[in-house]
Amino acid sequence: MCIMAMAWAAHPRWRLILIGNRDEYHARPAAPLARWTDHPGLIAGRDLQSGGTWVGVSDHRRAAIVTNLRGYGPPDPQRASRGTLMTDLLAGQGGYADVQQAQYADFNPFNLILIDRDRADFLTNRPDPMRIALTPGLYGLSNGTLDAPWPKTLALKAALLGWLTQGADDPADLFEALAQRTLPNAGMPPATPSDAPDEAAASPIFIRNPIYGTRCSTIIAIAQDGAGLIMERRFGPQGEVTGESHEPFRWPDA
Repeated sequence: MCIMAMAWAAHPRWRLILIGNRDEYHARPAAPLARWTDHPGLIAGRDLQSGGTWVGVSDHRRAAIVTNLRGYGPPDPQRASRGTLMTDLLAGQGGYADVQQAQYADFNPFNLILIDRDRADFLTNRPDPMRIALTPGLYGLSNGTLDAPWPKTLALKAALLGWLTQGADDPADLFEALAQRTLPNAGMPPATPSDAPDEAAASPIFIRNPIYGTRCSTIIAIAQDGAGLIMERRFGPQGEVTGESHEPFRWPDA
């Protein structure tokens, strides 16, 4: 993912609301949001080049989202895929499933938020591996530090806050916030350029570009009773909608 906003344990109805956009080369193949047959209980889209995912949930009461971290140069193809880290965390098995033992230096620079039962953590591996427990609240994340006041991050957080305070009824309404293609006149633009050469130095929430742009928008909504829904809306090179998937799930004993 390249931008997300999250409300964690901050609303009487919703335990978790997480929204975000995945920006990627349109030529990179991906499978739509679905339940994975090789990892029972895992629900996510799938990167068909490396085999992992960028955001997802599992019936094991885990949810996770990853972004790359700019300012460290292009990714090293010899390092492990960040999607593998995501898959192991969501499935609760594999070499990187244990957040206390995982070797984060194996990966290219990343930011990751993991919800594991009643705990939320922010994980990163640059400049040094770090794990920070998140208290209940509203968070925003793009390709910089957590809650960096980039214009698009501030705008998405504001949109999520507005939804939460004005009814918080239908999570699908948040697709509109993820579709914004203009930047607000607020915040501080990134101090370092993007590692993706075709991405604008200052980009809106939704990037319309035939080479590198927003590929999909994802919404995760989990109520206080554990009833959950993950939704994905997919886009083509011209920003046109190409498909949409909704997958319900339930977290037991939430």
